[in-house]
Amino acid sequence: MPPRLSAVQGDRAAGVLLGAACGDALGVPYEFASPPPPGQVPRMIGGSLGPYAPGEYSDDTQMAVCVAEVAATGADLREPAALDRIAANFLRWRAEGATDIGIQTSQVLGVVRGHAVDGLGAAMRDAARALHEQTAKSAGNGSLMRTGIVALAYLGDPAAMAEAARAVSDLTHFDPLAADGCVLWCAAVRRAVFDGTFEGLREGLDLIPAERRDQWTGWIDDAERHPPAHFPNNGFVVTALQAAWSAITRTPVPAEDPGAGSFACDHLRDALYAAVGAGNDTDTVAAIAGAVLGARWGTSGVPLQWQRAVHGWERKRAADLIALGLLTAGGRKPDRVGWPGCDRMDPPIPQDLMVTHPDDDGVILGNLVTDAVAAGVTAVVSLCRVGRVQFAEVPAENQVQVWLVDQPGANANTAFALDQAAHMVAAMRDEGHRVLLHCAAGQSRTPAAGARYAMIRYGNEGEAALAEMRTLLDGHGFYVNNELRQVITAFG
Repeated sequence: MPPRLSAVQGDRAAGVLLGAACGDALGVPYEFASPPPPGQVPRMIGGSLGPYAPGEYSDDTQMAVCVAEVAATGADLREPAALDRIAANFLRWRAEGATDIGIQTSQVLGVVRGHAVDGLGAAMRDAARALHEQTAKSAGNGSLMRTGIVALAYLGDPAAMAEAARAVSDLTHFDPLAADGCVLWCAAVRRAVFDGTFEGLREGLDLIPAERRDQWTGWIDDAERHPPAHFPNNGFVVTALQAAWSAITRTPVPAEDPGAGSFACDHLRDALYAAVGAGNDTDTVAAIAGAVLGARWGTSGVPLQWQRAVHGWERKRAADLIALGLLTAGGRKPDRVGWPGCDRMDPPIPQDLMVTHPDDDGVILGNLVTDAVAAGVTAVVSLCRVGRVQFAEVPAENQVQVWLVDQPGANANTAFALDQAAHMVAAMRDEGHRVLLHCAAGQSRTPAAGARYAMIRYGNEGEAALAEMRTLLDGHGFYVNNELRQVITAFG
C-alpha cells in the first residue's frame, strides 16, 4: 500500500517528472555545444540535435515517460510482465517518437526489434548483457536519466525501490555502475519527496553492494568539492551523476524574502542553470538534476513559464507529467475526487463567477463554473485542480495550472506560487490574451492572485489591492485566507 502523502509531499511527488522534463528542455539547446557564456542564463529555445521546438524535451524525458506509463498503473516494476511493458514502450518510442537516441540504447533496442511483448524484458536485458560482455563499457548515463519516476512507485519500501531501479536500468545498461547510479538517485528522490531534504543520496549507499560503497562515497565527495564543469565527460553514469549532484549541492539556496523578489525555491532554477553550465550532455545532466530538484521543491517551485512551455512526445505537457507522477506515487489511484485523470472537477459552489478585474478589463476573475466561451477568454490561469477537458475550448499551450492549496500550511512555496500566477497573467496579457484567472470557488485564491497582479502591473500597495478585491467580490463570498493575506503583505 503506498504511503499517504500530505499536500506538500504530493506537490513534491508531482514535481519529479516535471522537474526532469524542464531540465531536459532547458539543456536541449546546448547539448554538445557551447553553454551560455557568463552573464547569460540558459533558455528553452529548442534547436540542437532534434531539432527541437522551444520547450520540447528530448529522449531523456521520452524514455522516462515510457517507464512512467507503466508505473502509473500501479504495476510492480520488478515483475517480468511490467518489464515487458516498459521494454515494449521503449520499442514503440524508438519506432514512433525518438527524436534522439543514445548509441548504446539504440544498439540494444535494435537487437530485440520485432520481438513479441511476452518475454521482451528478458530478451532486452540479455541484449544489454551481451553488449556489456562484448565492450565492457555499458555504464552510460541513459538509464540514470529516466530513473526518477521509479522512486515514486516505492516511496514506502526503499529495498524494493532499489531492486526496481536496478531491474529497469538493466533493460538497456547492464553495467552494475549504471544500476548503482539509478539506485542512489532514486534514494535521493524518495527522501526529497518525504521531507524536502537532499539527504537521500548518501542514504542510498546502504542500498548498493558493500564492495562499491567506498568508491561511490569518494565520487559523491568529489562532486560536492568541485563545480559541475569539473565533470565534462558526463556521458558516463558516474560523471553525469557527479555533475548533477554538484549543481544541486553547490548552488546556494536563496533567502525567502518575497518583498525583495527572492524565494528559496529559486534554488531549483539556479541549480538547473548550473547543470546546463556543465556542458557536453547538457540535457541529460539537467534532466537528472531536475528529477531530484523537482522532488525537493515540488511542482509549485517550477517556474510557470517553463511549465507552460514544456512539452514533448505523445503531446504530453506539464499537466500530463504531473498526473503520471501522482498516479505512480498513489499506486494508480487518484484522490478521493478522482484527480488527476477526471475530465472535469466538480465546483464547490453552483454559482458561476465572471467579474472583470477592476484595473484590467482583459482579466476575468472566475471559478470552476465559469464558461470560458462566455467569458471570451483565450488563456486560463488555474489556481486549483482542473479536469482534462475543463477548459477544452482554450488551446492547451494557453492553459497554466498553479499548485496552490487553499489551506494555510498546506503549501511548500506559497509566495512563489502566488507571484508566479500573477506574473503569468501579465505575460499572457502582454501576448494579447484575454485571461481567465480562477480557483475552485473564486473566493480566496482568485482575489489573492488578482491583488498580486494589481501590485506588479499597476503598482498598487498590498493592503489596498486586497481592499479593492474585497469591494469587488464581497457579494461572492470573498474570504482570502490568513496565509495568503500575510503573503500579500510580505510583498509590500
